[in-house]
This record gives sequence, C-alpha cells and structure tokens, in this order.
Amino acid sequence: MQSKSQAPSITTGPITAQLMLFFFPILLGTFFQQLYNTVDTIIVGNFVGTNTALAAVGGATGQLVNLFVGFFIGLSSGCGVIISQYYGARDQNAVSKSVHTALAFSLLSGVVIMVLGLLLTDFSLRAMSLPEEIMPEATAYLRIFFLGMIPNLFYNMGAAVLRAIGDSKRPLYFLILSCLCNIVLDLIFVAYLRLGVSGAALATILSQLASAVMVLFVLLRTKSDVRLIPSQLRLEPFWLKKMIYVGLPAGLQSTMYTVSNIIVQATINSFGTNTIAAVTAYGKMDVIFWMVINAFGIAITTFVGQNYGAGKTERAFRGFRAALLLAAIGTLLLSGIIWLFGMNFLLFFTKDPDVLAICNRLIHFVVPFFITYIPIEICSGTLRGMGNSWMPMILTMLGVCVLRMFWIFLAVPLHRDILTLMTAYPISWITTSVALSLSLFLTRRKYLSQRSESEKSS
Repeated sequence: MQSKSQAPSITTGPITAQLMLFFFPILLGTFFQQLYNTVDTIIVGNFVGTNTALAAVGGATGQLVNLFVGFFIGLSSGCGVIISQYYGARDQNAVSKSVHTALAFSLLSGVVIMVLGLLLTDFSLRAMSLPEEIMPEATAYLRIFFLGMIPNLFYNMGAAVLRAIGDSKRPLYFLILSCLCNIVLDLIFVAYLRLGVSGAALATILSQLASAVMVLFVLLRTKSDVRLIPSQLRLEPFWLKKMIYVGLPAGLQSTMYTVSNIIVQATINSFGTNTIAAVTAYGKMDVIFWMVINAFGIAITTFVGQNYGAGKTERAFRGFRAALLLAAIGTLLLSGIIWLFGMNFLLFFTKDPDVLAICNRLIHFVVPFFITYIPIEICSGTLRGMGNSWMPMILTMLGVCVLRMFWIFLAVPLHRDILTLMTAYPISWITTSVALSLSLFLTRRKYLSQRSESEKSS
C-alpha cells in the first residue's frame, strides 16, 4: 500500500542545509540526554562531596549502562533504517508494520534488560575490579537506574521512529523538558533530602519516565504513517527479522565499543580512586565531542536511508561527503575549545588538585586525536543507511575491540601509566577509520560499476 503523502523533504533540496537542519536537533537532543548523568555528577560532586560518590555515578557504572542500553540503541538504529527506507519509498503499510513491531520490541527489551541489570549489578562491578569503598554507592545507583529501563528504551525507540521520518525536533523538546525535570528532582533528592547517589538515580529514572510519556502521547496522536495503534502492537516475525538483520550488527558494534571500554575501565580502576574520579570528570567534557560526532552519524544514517530507499543513491553519497566535511570542521573547532578551556569546565566537577592534574594530562594527550575518529562514525552511518551494517561491525570488532585488548594486555604492563593506557584509543581510531573508508570506497565503486552496466544494457 503506497502512501499518497508527499515525498519526504529530506530527499530533495540542498544537501548541506538538509543535513544541518536534521543534525542540530539531534545534537541538542543528545546533549540533553547526556545532561541527565552530567547533572547527577555535578550535584553529587558538590553536595555529597566525596570522590567515591563522584566515581560511583560515572566510570564503571556508566560503562555498564552503556553495555545494556547501547546494545538496544544499536538495534533501534536498525529499526530506524528500515522505517526510513520504507518512508522514503512511500510504503505506508510497511512503515506502520515496522513501527508497531519496533515499539513492541522496545517494551520486551526493557523488561529483559531491567531483570538482567538488577541480577548482575554486583557481579559486574566486582568483575571490573571496582574499589571496595565505591561498591555500595555504585551498586545502589545502578540498581535504581535499571528499574527505569522500560521507559528509557521506549523513549529511545520512539525517538528513533520519529527521526526516521525526518522529525528530529519533537524528541529534542521532550528531552529538554525531562532534563529540566531531572535538574529539579536532583536538587530536591540530593541537595535537600540528602539521598546521595540513590537520589540522583531516582531523579534520572523519573525524568526518563516523563520523556517516555511525551513520546507515547505524540505517537498516539500523530496523523502520519508512524501513528501508534495499541491494538496493533505485536512482534511480527517478518519485520522483526528485517530490523534485527540491520540493527544487530549496530548493536554488537556498540557492545564491542563498550566491552573494550569496560576492559579499559577495569585497568583504570586499578590505578586508584583519584584516577577513576579524574577519568569520570574528564569523560563529562570528552562526551561533548561524542555527542557531536554521534549526531552526525545519526543524521547521515537517516539521510542515506531515505534517499537510498527513494532510489537516489548518488545523492546519498553526496550527503556522505557533506557530512564528512561538516564533521571535520566541527571537530577542529571543538578540539580547540576543549584544549584551551577544558580545565575551566572541569572545575564544575571537582576541585581536588590531584584529580585535576590527571585530567590535564588526559586533555592534552587525547583531544588532538579526535579528528582521526570522524570516518568511523560517518562511514559506518552511510553503510548502515544503505542496509549494510555487518561490515562496520566486523571492522569495528577488529580495529577497536581486538586491537585495544592487545594493547592493554601487552603494552600497559610494560609501563603502567594512564597515558599508556589511553594510547589504545588513537591507535584503534586511526586503524578503524582507514579500514571503514576503504570499505565505503569499494562499496561506491561497486555501485558505479553496476549503474554503468545497467545503462549499457538499457
């Protein structure tokens, strides 16, 4: 059944303008999503005032959350690709079927991850060699956080559905409102009621519940092809299989990143509480870059997905080149700002001179290498938008996960220093960027060859 609505505007018009109009709401949305945990960190760091509390709401806890939630978000990106391709092809029935399957899948996944998270929290933290003095607060924070998994995952899937049809503004509005809610609740639970890290976690899950309610309301009321009809919520095997085929590699790719980071975090934990607190604080600034580059990755995936679905493959490749240039410009500007003013920002999190000294070393070593990561996100997003998620996953597994583990197990024991450990990042970024760039180059050459043969035969 074909939709009689107009073709999505993302398949027409100036490419750079389309990407930027789509990019900025995603960036701001990612910023406010990250602000959940950042607000927790700032308020805990200032009102609880101990390095153990600061370490408890970041570092190991953040990596474990990313392990579970990141895998699901990777799967949801596959759902978004399928929806965007059928939306670009104006197939109303396929869009509706895939949306209801995707949302049903998010509810089921929320239950599963919540149960696994609650059961494995203590074991996982101990497996990461978390210092014993941090364990009670970290365990409390994580267990409360996992109780909010169902609304968390439903929001992420609902937002992916809306972005797949080019609506990146409303997910942003929802996150802004829920983030403001989180700030107010943090102040009440942590600063006023003195509930510590448990209060920070409680504020976070209540805020995420608010964002899930808002996205649910929009999906129920929208007149577009992605309207939610509760009676049609079901896991239809045909659509679920298509989504998992595209989304599973992205989910595994996210998991491999997190697994390698968990191995890194376990090594960081062995350096002591000050280093854990420093990496946690630095990560709240470092994440600004990841928000920017991730927003470009989501934007190019949706752009390529809709244009590829509409049969405009060459326009999709032009979008890739535009996204690569825009990401490079943004990265250079951001790297300069962090290099020059990053230490001032970190004073919001801690004033401990020993912690700040470690942060200073991290900034001046890691930040100059940000530029080498860009092709990983942009090339992976382009390939996923075309429905090819397996190649980015395989190359990421080899270039990021395997290579980092070799470095940690072989190089770090020879010189136990935080910078020796962090060298694993630029080495893996450069290697994987080269491999993914070559993969996309070969993909485009294959497309051009097929198009040339098609034109000759016609």
